Amino acid sequence: MMKALCAKLSEHLDRKIEYQGEVPIGGGCIHQAVRLETSAGPFFVKQNDASSLPQFAAEAKNLGQMAATKTILVPSPVLETELEGRAFLVLSYIKFGPTPLDGGVRMGEKLADLHACGAEKFGWDEDNFIGSTPQVNGWCESWPEFFARYRLGAMQKKLADIGEEFTGLSELIERVDSFFDDHQPEPSLLHGDLWGGNAGFGEDGEPVLFDPACYYGHDEADLAFTEMFGGFSKEFYDAYHRQRPRRSGYPKRKELYNLYHLLNHTLLFGGAYGSQARRVIQVLLP
Repeated sequence: MMKALCAKLSEHLDRKIEYQGEVPIGGGCIHQAVRLETSAGPFFVKQNDASSLPQFAAEAKNLGQMAATKTILVPSPVLETELEGRAFLVLSYIKFGPTPLDGGVRMGEKLADLHACGAEKFGWDEDNFIGSTPQVNGWCESWPEFFARYRLGAMQKKLADIGEEFTGLSELIERVDSFFDDHQPEPSLLHGDLWGGNAGFGEDGEPVLFDPACYYGHDEADLAFTEMFGGFSKEFYDAYHRQRPRRSGYPKRKELYNLYHLLNHTLLFGGAYGSQARRVIQVLLP
């Protein structure tokens, strides 16, 4: 199969790409990944069944948008294609190394640079994916409207479709505006799925982000998710806030933003995530 993929790459890049081997790469929970060795150097390849092609296309677009900002290193999209009932995403290969001593500072600064890239409205021009969950997007002038409709509201509908109801969630969605009495967000380009497993460092110590679920939103939404599972240092937050100072009201908004991810994890994995989401809803309700 990888030899056939090399033939596709040759056609796409208009130069001969010869297959030289492949090495499985672990760590992902959705797709299979390999380092594809070729005469043109290594590529990082994700594969899954053909139904994953839209997911790969969205990821390629998101990575392209992030790369265009020239703020932080991301894998460059090379090709997304289908072969013999399998979907493939080919990316540039980045060799990862250990976290350097100043890694937290450098990652915080680079994320702040990314968040400085704005737009006129909140949203994204097409749907994408948060993990394997389709993520609904659109455009809104108001951030509270976007988050209520396209994040919490859309996730509520997905959960209702599988019989999961959350007491108080509808009321909370109606009151999202109340979390912004002291702050009017501006659109920032977000990674969208920024937990520790989607960040790392190249062998030269350069910060790298990958597996995005991009949209233009409130910068605090990215920061909130970095805190949900940990993995980011105090130096990271200090460096970030030197460029984008922390605002009052963030601790409560952090819980609101991470509720979206708790609901998504309930959809994907069930278990304790649903119970945790229900507790957060009750804490957030006045």
